[in-house]
Amino acid sequence: MPFMVRLNAWIGGLTGWRRRGFAVLLGAISSLAFAPLHLVPLMAVALIGLYWLVQAAPTRRMAFNVAWFWAFGHFAGGNFWIANSFLIDAARFGWMIPPVLGGLAAFLSIYPALAGAVIWRKGDLTPARIIAFGGLWVIGEWLRGHVFTGYAWNLVAYVWDIAPAMMQSASLWGSWGLGVFTIIIFTLPASLGSADARIVRHAKSATLLAVALLAALWLGGIWRLSGDSGEHVAGVRLRIVQPNVSQAEKLRGGFGEQHFEKHLALTRDTPGLDKITHVIWPEAAVGYLLDREPQLRQKIASIIPPKGALLTGTIRGWPQQGELEQIWNSLLVLDDGGNITAQADKAHLVPLGEYVPMRKLFPFISKLTPGTMDFSAAPGPVTIPIPGAPDAGPSICYEVIFPHAVVDETHRPGWLVNITNDGWFGDSTGPYQHFASARFRAVEEGIPLVRAANTGISGVIDAYGRIETQSTLGDIAVIDADLPIALPATLFARFGPWAPGLLVLLVLIPMVQRRRSA
Repeated sequence: MPFMVRLNAWIGGLTGWRRRGFAVLLGAISSLAFAPLHLVPLMAVALIGLYWLVQAAPTRRMAFNVAWFWAFGHFAGGNFWIANSFLIDAARFGWMIPPVLGGLAAFLSIYPALAGAVIWRKGDLTPARIIAFGGLWVIGEWLRGHVFTGYAWNLVAYVWDIAPAMMQSASLWGSWGLGVFTIIIFTLPASLGSADARIVRHAKSATLLAVALLAALWLGGIWRLSGDSGEHVAGVRLRIVQPNVSQAEKLRGGFGEQHFEKHLALTRDTPGLDKITHVIWPEAAVGYLLDREPQLRQKIASIIPPKGALLTGTIRGWPQQGELEQIWNSLLVLDDGGNITAQADKAHLVPLGEYVPMRKLFPFISKLTPGTMDFSAAPGPVTIPIPGAPDAGPSICYEVIFPHAVVDETHRPGWLVNITNDGWFGDSTGPYQHFASARFRAVEEGIPLVRAANTGISGVIDAYGRIETQSTLGDIAVIDADLPIALPATLFARFGPWAPGLLVLLVLIPMVQRRRSA
């Protein structure tokens, strides 16, 4: 009996807690395929095991159950870094780790579980059904990126951030479309586990199809990258400042002036400022209401290049004077006179980080960021003018993880700017995965992305998602770089979810036809 058949039989024979425990283990293993470990083959192993577990289930309800346990391991393993943010002030927030991480993993697991329940047909390892599984999985990814404000972390396509050529098809159908192919490629060999002679005849062909799809995506990416001209925007030279300010100090308070001076000194004292046209500081770089502080703006103006600009994260409040009624997590653009020429307020806020959902029901819960007032959400995305440079599409921290939600489609920018404070997450997998997600936005939109992190990974990413330069997590860094040019709008930029949606429909058709003929 072939090895894959014996392995499938062993997995199918698991019952009770052994089946559930093995599912959790496989799910946790799958999370190792993402940055920074990039153990991509483990995703294939985990998905094949998941598919066998689902199709060995005696009922649809049990298929849902075992897929849920697999997904719980997947999301718990992929999101454990969130615990770091609660440990910075463990006395106040440490108790929230189990309910928040466990609750998040439990909720997110519903989507893969639904895919498992829909695809279930006891013992069915036909390639057509496995191909349909790819479509159902990505429907779940789209849903979890939208329901209850959404959480689009670690889409399955992100395992390919290690290989720029494999990222390129995201310009056609986004990360969702690439995810369809990724699930199909990794899961098709599951058909080799069938002992049914009718399926065995097609199993080897299905595995060869998986190899052919992988090769086609890779070769297509190589071809796309070969057309790169390597051009940069003339007359624009960027300085990205990564100060590596302690998040514990930010929370304790009393260090605002010291942190502000650190940003000024890194900008001013690093050699080469005379060649710089634009400076970018990270999220929350200025811990004051900068729009209320003309003296601070004049200090900043002293290091802004002539006819250039500085982009910085800060808090913006309303009204301009007196007691605050609203606050926003904002990016402000200052010209060489210290004038605020543009602003962008965060539109997609982090639950518990920047506001408490249903606060009236949970008055005993505080948000992680300082202060009792919740941040307000702004309309977005937007495009803002930058003196001496192309108009920019700003995103603040978490906003960059959402496909087709970083660009104002009525006013396409020349570059994307992502400011963030990954100091919340320490030396964990979170900052690496955050950076990987940002790279996919560049590929999807065909627009270069510049990222400034307080600590985390700062850098310049070209319109193909390739890293031109980057910092190291946890280091104080100043990066000087040219701005890559933008490409014409990609297919995904023009049509958004319609392109991957059509792909999902196409891969579901064989299963539907087979069900009708059964």
